[in-house]
Amino acid sequence: MTETFRSEIEIAAPQATVFAFLTDPDKILRWMGTKATVEPYPGGIYLLSMNDTHTARGQFTEVIPVHRLAYSFGWEGHENVPPGSGLIEIDLVEKDGGTLVRFTHGGLPDEKERASHEKGWNHYLRRLAVAAAGGDPGPDTPPVA
Repeated sequence: MTETFRSEIEIAAPQATVFAFLTDPDKILRWMGTKATVEPYPGGIYLLSMNDTHTARGQFTEVIPVHRLAYSFGWEGHENVPPGSGLIEIDLVEKDGGTLVRFTHGGLPDEKERASHEKGWNHYLRRLAVAAAGGDPGPDTPPVA
């Protein structure tokens, strides 16, 4: 049985802006990672280097502009969470002039990995909220799992 992490965060920005911060490599790097290759169409690559020490790799499975993204996810060289082993699903819902982000990371192998990824995703979703709303989240200091 696998574990799933779910979270919601409200962002003071329109859906199109939040979507751009999830799909445009230059915008992604404002809140997460040091190198990004993103091809936001079904079958396109998701590749993100985190401080040049860890690389997340996956493939987009669903892209509905300004509303929904889904892509496989995992870490290169990581035995427990290898590339393609998980599924990220992100739904963007218009709410009170901003965007409600519903985030799900499924397919995690156990509670330890779910807790580790929860810590990381909560860190990055807060940074996304600041960047997409026009702020500067500052230098990234990833949480230690």
